Amino acid sequence: MTRYLLGRVGQAALVLWAAFTAAFILLQALPGDAILIKFQNPELGLSPAQIAEIRQSYGADSPVWTQYLHTLGGFLTGDFGTSVQAGVPVGQSLLANLPPTVWLAGFGFALAVLLAVAIAALSSLAAFAWLRSAVQSLPSLFVSVPTFWLGIMLIQVFSFRLKLIPVINPGPWEGLVLPVLTLAVPISAPLAQILVRSIDEISTHPFVAVARAKGASRAGVLWRHVACNALLPTLTIAGVLFGEILAGAVITETVFGLNGLGTLTERAVRNQDTAVIQAVVVLSAAGFVLVNLAVDLLAPVLDPRLRSRGAAA
Repeated sequence: MTRYLLGRVGQAALVLWAAFTAAFILLQALPGDAILIKFQNPELGLSPAQIAEIRQSYGADSPVWTQYLHTLGGFLTGDFGTSVQAGVPVGQSLLANLPPTVWLAGFGFALAVLLAVAIAALSSLAAFAWLRSAVQSLPSLFVSVPTFWLGIMLIQVFSFRLKLIPVINPGPWEGLVLPVLTLAVPISAPLAQILVRSIDEISTHPFVAVARAKGASRAGVLWRHVACNALLPTLTIAGVLFGEILAGAVITETVFGLNGLGTLTERAVRNQDTAVIQAVVVLSAAGFVLVNLAVDLLAPVLDPRLRSRGAAA
């Protein structure tokens, strides 16, 4: 088990380093310069020598490999650099914009799980074939809906038509209802599909027939015997979908005007603020890696067969 744990932690560290390196190389290859965008403005009246001095203060005139090592060392010590556009440490901007994104992603993922479980339960317990078919078609519908379109439609219906949820100056919790729903619907689709398939597969096993022969109800067999065995594949895909949660949060925050990492990223991309973009990419990769690491470590707990394989290895 210790070898398994060390191997997963090592893989997580390798993925983070690869994400950092890939982001650094791609950002260096992009045309444009955040320093020139901000300071090469006739209204500021800065001379070329002054702009060169500013570039030197940011370390932008150093060789690429020096910038890479300096940035990598800074990330390892918690120093993400300074935002050229805002003029403040990137870590300060991240801390100010992270909470709304965490709340949005957390509630969105929780609602996606609830929707997936509801769809799987209705599909398994449906008494009529047409109802089962209709319920199983919902994930295909959910996954085909563009996030930005769904957000706009929810605003149109619930804010402008029904006037149930204000879109301008909403309360702290009111302002999360529509964004969370917008984020959860597309994410729930693959979760529901995997869960339905797993339940259908587990339901064909002999122990399910034995439980039914002993007089257990369909609902009892589903919750006590089938659901726990169908959980592992769903848990695995849930870890993978965490990356989509973060990507969807960027679009959702833009649609609803939330001041989170999505808005911060949009501004950084528009102004080519590479320090902020680099930090957001690494932070997103770290969240993705940590969730998947937790899934990998939880899998042997849920499935004793994985523990035996790890011990044999």
